[in-house]
Amino acid sequence: MPKIDETRPFHAVNFRVITVSDSRTPATDKSGDTLADRIEAAGHTLCARTIVPDDADAIRAAVMDGVDDPGTDVVLTTGGTGFTGRDVTPEALEPLFTKRMEGFSAVFHALSFGKIGTSTIQSRATAGLIGTTFVFVLPGSPGACRDAWDGVFAQQFDFRFRPCNFVEIMPRLAER
Repeated sequence: MPKIDETRPFHAVNFRVITVSDSRTPATDKSGDTLADRIEAAGHTLCARTIVPDDADAIRAAVMDGVDDPGTDVVLTTGGTGFTGRDVTPEALEPLFTKRMEGFSAVFHALSFGKIGTSTIQSRATAGLIGTTFVFVLPGSPGACRDAWDGVFAQQFDFRFRPCNFVEIMPRLAER
C-alpha cells in the first residue's frame, strides 16, 4: 500500500512555476498562487515564478531558463493546454522532452474525471524530462493545479513516499 515512511528524511525540491497566459497578471494568477502555496506548504522551495504569453518561443525560453538553472529541479507550467488557437504549451514543450511521461497524463485525467467528469478531455496535460529536469504541463485552472499537486506531486516529490518517488531517482537521472 502506498504510504509515507516517517523513518526516511524529507528532502526539499526546487520548483519553478510558469503561468502561460495573455491575460493574467501577478495579482490575478490564481493557478500560479495555488501551486506556489502548495509548494511552500509542503516544505519545498519556490525558486522562481513568472508569467509568459501564449507564445511557443516565450514558453520554450522560460522553461529552458529553468532547465539550464542548476537550482531548478522541477518546472510546472500552468495554462495553454486547451484547444483554442492560442493554446500552444504542449506543442512548445513536447518536442524538447528527452523522455516522455505518459503515466502523468493518464493519472491526471483519472483524478480530473472524478472532479469534472468528461470535461477533462478538453485538457492536453503532459509531462516529461528535459535533461534531468522534470517538466509538467498543467491546465490553467486553479482546480487542475490543486488536483495535480494533491493527487500526484505531493507524493511523488516526497522522498518519504513509498513504494517509490521521483526524489529518490533524481540523483540518477543523468546516468548513461
